[in-house]
Amino acid sequence: MQKQNHREALTGIRVLDLSRILAGPSATQLLGDLGADVIKVERPGEGDDTRKWGPPYIADSQGQPTPESAYYLAANRNKRSIAIDIASDEGQRLIHELLARADVLVENYKAGGLAKYGLSYEQLRERYPTLIYCSITGFGHTGPYASRPGYDFLIQGMGGIMSLTGVPDGEPMKVGVGVADVMTGMYAAVGILAALQHRHATGEGQHIDISLLDTQIAWLVNAGTNYLADGKLPTRLGNAHPNIVPYQVFPTADAPMILAVGNDAQFRRFCQVAGAEALADDKRYATNVQRIAHREQICERVSDLLRTRARSHWLDALENAGVPCGPVNDLQDVFNDPHVIARGAQLRMPCDWAEGGELRLLANPLKMSATPPSYRRPPPRLNEHAESVLSEWLVEH
Repeated sequence: MQKQNHREALTGIRVLDLSRILAGPSATQLLGDLGADVIKVERPGEGDDTRKWGPPYIADSQGQPTPESAYYLAANRNKRSIAIDIASDEGQRLIHELLARADVLVENYKAGGLAKYGLSYEQLRERYPTLIYCSITGFGHTGPYASRPGYDFLIQGMGGIMSLTGVPDGEPMKVGVGVADVMTGMYAAVGILAALQHRHATGEGQHIDISLLDTQIAWLVNAGTNYLADGKLPTRLGNAHPNIVPYQVFPTADAPMILAVGNDAQFRRFCQVAGAEALADDKRYATNVQRIAHREQICERVSDLLRTRARSHWLDALENAGVPCGPVNDLQDVFNDPHVIARGAQLRMPCDWAEGGELRLLANPLKMSATPPSYRRPPPRLNEHAESVLSEWLVEH
């Protein structure tokens, strides 16, 4: 695929990926971007569930829809696909042959789900003592919910984020993408990297038990810590911030904008730009503590001020004054933004089976001077690499 002028950080690391949907594939795609050889093991005839999670589906070189959905493409580049029936004796034998060459195994079966195939961590640890075995589940391998299946939407509800998201008088609202899955995948990748370093130092493999619920609770961040600090249940604030005011979406004369005042000096500069210096001197609004106490009143005053001019005026004036602000972009705006273009957030990846010979994907955001991410393989078709995987991984046996 792409010619490389560097050695990727994880070159030589072999990952056997028994995961599907989003959390596990997100983790293994990240490892693949960093140079690992990721083998995606899929069910014969069906493959990863997300292949069929469309529309939209990707068109082939003749412009006809393929079995590959855009959802599947989001988390499966830099992998090779092989279809193996792990319920069969032959499939289990083949998995063991691959495990003999693997550094990492990633799976997201229900807790204990691989034991019936002889592939649980407890069944493999002595045979493969250097293996890093990462289990991704909804609720973890311990605790009263361990046997339950887990899905992003359910976890967002159970993990508290939906109680914080949405307008005050509306229903609880999930985040617009599977963020619990994605964050779990990121934590899983970090855990795998730490485990690889531990193995480098000691020669020992280990088990990583990471769950969507644990991760969801961890990324409640300041909202979760606020509750632990004072025991008060936070309420939904829409686009407002629980600890900073004014820090939310405001209307202007023509389009909404975000005003993100982070401290008292920025608030004073905002007031100067808006021609309302008296607000910064008013003891009710002079400090963030007081602005929180008078949230409704100050936000109403700010709204009235911003409605007097167009958004472009405010963005230019406030940016020049060093007051954090920005537009509320749709995705077309995002990908047409000159800064986004300059940072290479959109990836055009060569792909011989796709219409036009390329796929448009989201790029890895890591910018590394010595070992940047690379894009060597487009997301694979089901079982596309069976021959090459077996010939390369098992050649030494």
